[in-house]
Amino acid sequence: MTQQELLNTALCQSATELGCRPEDLVSGQNTVVRSRPHPRARRYLQLPFYCQLVSYGGGIVASVDPAVEQPVRQYINSCPPEHCFETPQLHRLTQLLAPRGQLPCFMAAYFLPQLSASAPAGCPYPVRLLTAAQLAPLHGGRWPNALCDARRELDVLAVGAYDGPHLIGLAGCSADCDTMWQIGIDVQPGYRRRGVAAALTHLLSQEILSRGKVPFYCAAWSNIPSVKNALRAGFGPAWVELTARPTGDTLAMAQPPL
Repeated sequence: MTQQELLNTALCQSATELGCRPEDLVSGQNTVVRSRPHPRARRYLQLPFYCQLVSYGGGIVASVDPAVEQPVRQYINSCPPEHCFETPQLHRLTQLLAPRGQLPCFMAAYFLPQLSASAPAGCPYPVRLLTAAQLAPLHGGRWPNALCDARRELDVLAVGAYDGPHLIGLAGCSADCDTMWQIGIDVQPGYRRRGVAAALTHLLSQEILSRGKVPFYCAAWSNIPSVKNALRAGFGPAWVELTARPTGDTLAMAQPPL
């Protein structure tokens, strides 16, 4: 699989979810489309979107409810694309959405493997490849990023690091859609900053590629340790997303709830 093929797979997946054409995401222009459900969307997405903004570094594709089609069009055309994902512009988006019972909720950067990147140093602990059947006993909260308790059936593969009999690091992947598997990583506190996370993330990405799937990695841009891990593991930034959700749901996610 080439670098362009990795990108094309991601573009096609985003276009499927947004309801646009893949070329709209790299046109350098802003595009607004009406959101509709799609059976090949990532399993955790809640479609149709009320307001979903996606950028691969040029223009923005906004997938929206018809009620906000024109206001969102005005919003994304009012400033350069990168500013639409930042404050103070986000305050304007909040003012637009709040009277309609929605708020900006999730914002994240997404990463794809950079095939020309150097591999990180090997893991300082023995590693094992774990299949879906071997992951079942590991659910229950100790590995919240590597495994998803809410969608256990999607956890298909993992790479674990062991200190003797003890599992101390786990990179797992979720088969979120037909072509792309998402990587998550957890390392137990006493074993961090030893290169375990980057090594496991890289090893798992290679296993995913060998199966003909595209690995991807998601991190909040404020999560510096996670972003650094992506870069050390040979990933590079590919696209960003902003998702609006109902106000009650969004505020309930705050800790403590507002």
